[in-house]
Amino acid sequence: MRAEIRVNGIVQGVGFRPFIYRLATAHALKGYVLNLGDAGVEVVVEGEREEIKKFIENIEAKKPPLARIDSIDVEWKKNEGLKTFEIKKSSNVKGREISIIPPDIGICDDCIREMTDPKNRRYNYFFTTCTNCGPRYTVIKKLPYDRQNTTMDEFPMCDDCREEYTNPADRRYHAQTVACETCGPQVYLIDKHGDEVASGREAIWKAGELLMDKKIIAIKGNGGFHISCSAFYPDVIKRLREALGRMQKPFAVMAGNIDDVKRIAYLSREEEEMIESYIKPIVVLKKRKEMEGVAPALHNVGVMLPYTGLHVMLFQKCSHPLVMTSANMPGMPIIYRNEEAMEKLKGKVDYFLLYNRKIAHRCDDSVIRFVGNKPAFIRRSRGYVPVPVRLPFDTGNVLAFGAELNVTSCIMSAGRAFLSPYIGNTEKFDTLQFLEQETKHLLGLTGVKADAIAHDAHPHFSTTKMAKKFAEEYGIPAIPVQHHHAHIASVMGEHGVEEAIGIAIDGVGYGEDGTIWGGEVLHCSFADYRRVGHLQKQRMIGGDLATLYPLRMVASMLYEKDGLKEFLYNNEEAFPHGKKEIDIVLKQAENGKGIITTSCGRTLDAVAALLGICIRRTYEGEPAMKLESHAAGGKSYGIKPEIEWGDISVLSTSHLMNYLWENRNRDSKNLAFSAEEYMAEGLAEIAVDYAKREHIKAVCISGGCAYNEHIVGTIKKKVESSNMKFLRNERVPAGDGGISLGQAIVADAKMK
Repeated sequence: MRAEIRVNGIVQGVGFRPFIYRLATAHALKGYVLNLGDAGVEVVVEGEREEIKKFIENIEAKKPPLARIDSIDVEWKKNEGLKTFEIKKSSNVKGREISIIPPDIGICDDCIREMTDPKNRRYNYFFTTCTNCGPRYTVIKKLPYDRQNTTMDEFPMCDDCREEYTNPADRRYHAQTVACETCGPQVYLIDKHGDEVASGREAIWKAGELLMDKKIIAIKGNGGFHISCSAFYPDVIKRLREALGRMQKPFAVMAGNIDDVKRIAYLSREEEEMIESYIKPIVVLKKRKEMEGVAPALHNVGVMLPYTGLHVMLFQKCSHPLVMTSANMPGMPIIYRNEEAMEKLKGKVDYFLLYNRKIAHRCDDSVIRFVGNKPAFIRRSRGYVPVPVRLPFDTGNVLAFGAELNVTSCIMSAGRAFLSPYIGNTEKFDTLQFLEQETKHLLGLTGVKADAIAHDAHPHFSTTKMAKKFAEEYGIPAIPVQHHHAHIASVMGEHGVEEAIGIAIDGVGYGEDGTIWGGEVLHCSFADYRRVGHLQKQRMIGGDLATLYPLRMVASMLYEKDGLKEFLYNNEEAFPHGKKEIDIVLKQAENGKGIITTSCGRTLDAVAALLGICIRRTYEGEPAMKLESHAAGGKSYGIKPEIEWGDISVLSTSHLMNYLWENRNRDSKNLAFSAEEYMAEGLAEIAVDYAKREHIKAVCISGGCAYNEHIVGTIKKKVESSNMKFLRNERVPAGDGGISLGQAIVADAKMK
């Protein structure tokens, strides 16, 4: 008999063809295997029918560890008398199913062993990879995933590498990034004047020594550049902050091994498993050791382990953890080209550690934080993209563009959602271009032809304009989706829940009434929503200025209080124009000026400013993040939520701020804890009350404030004690990095 088999899923770039070759040989079958132009694999085998059936069963049962099989389609035909089994040249043929290449994979233990073995020919070669590890998404230019379609096409294999590549018994059989010191990419250390200091292994070791000698170095990774310095030298960290204009934003840290991680942070079993996984993401951990200047005024720090051979070699000379922060200016995409790095980082770093292989696609580090012992994505990028999020229901074909900050795009088709790498702030033209490039690349990889395009309801977002441009180009509808409906729909979609009460808590989202929403309780289906509760309306005096200078929110909410002017005068440095500005702000508050908002983020900012925790925002989410850290370990003063009940119930934030003002001389840690609890209990009370009345069984939470462990835990306890399901984002970010998924789900439902 002859079986023609089509396998779809993650089956290219994971050693699948060599696996099929060995499996077919073990079953004494003849035929061939080849890659297809849609990232799927075609297998043809001839032999006894029963033996072929066992072979097909073993494809699923014994597949390579990094492979994921979505479907196996078989057609039975007459034997044609094939004599051997071989791996054939790839085909550009595309099928009906969607397959996808794997994400970048952290260096495996086998490759590390080879790199550290003096007898191995890859001893201390920085670009050591195999079938089970190395870059994938960041090297591919087009499908099928073959060497000539990647940025390794400029490096012809030497005889030794070709022998491995063509030997079915070798771990590097058909590994597209196979290379060695003789034929592969080379690494160089360049000083700030553009002169070469060292090359090869000496370049990496010299860089390690320089980092220990208080130097700042731009280091090329798989998906872009990091800027690195010692995490133990505060004066160097300060110099780096001044160069990048990031005076307070927390830096990620890379530790050489898990023991070094444990010296600087506390690790749960789940966190340890995550940080050591083949993905090697940044995991946000509770600090054990304070590294001055790394994550100022926060109780936690982002830590990762080496995920390339270059990193492994760097730590042969580095005796303690390194700052590893993305090389970009605020709001701009990560730098990924050598020339760009040397131009844009000139005067900001002392050295450049470069290699001569191109990066096809930027991909920033993924960031995960455990909330309630479950992982929560802060950023879903390297190690995850472009693996689709599988939805528990079928869908149409929709392209979604996200909101404006922390943007990702999403291509949804047949119950699978393909999210782009982390893009960033699309207010910046370069970042908007990056969004367009990556979206088109993902459309090319998936082969999806969208029937609709989803975008945020805000009429002036750059992503809204881009969505309309794409819609016009493709001749399909552009569908606006309310920001917080999209947040909740992303949770509902992940869990397959068609109706829920949603608590959407974030900083900014365009409301249907033209005001700024951000503390919302919504009754949601996929296609529609109704607002059933929110935080009290307050005014943002000066609009966006209130996000940068949160004492403006304090002035707006407490302008009638005796002593407020004196309090603000005592914090004059938080206002660029000093007392004159304070007088104007108070006058505007008295006259009811300013943009109306129900934002949870702005309320938490106001609390942080009033308590003196953060009076000036220098990065997104800073006041609320510092408030959470300050509140850690605090106790509740039991401020009872004040709710105005009605068709749309309102939680009073003035009541909270008045309490904090009257009690501002009490323990600020306990006040911070009590404020978070007030917000959580009040929103949960509105959500649970409505859910009970409408007999709804699930309450969802999403939005940028849904990373606050105290707030999330308090809401979860209230919901579950009422015998309801508590659901949150588990596979996409709760912040705006996951909103494109929700947009796609809503638009699809509206189309239907």
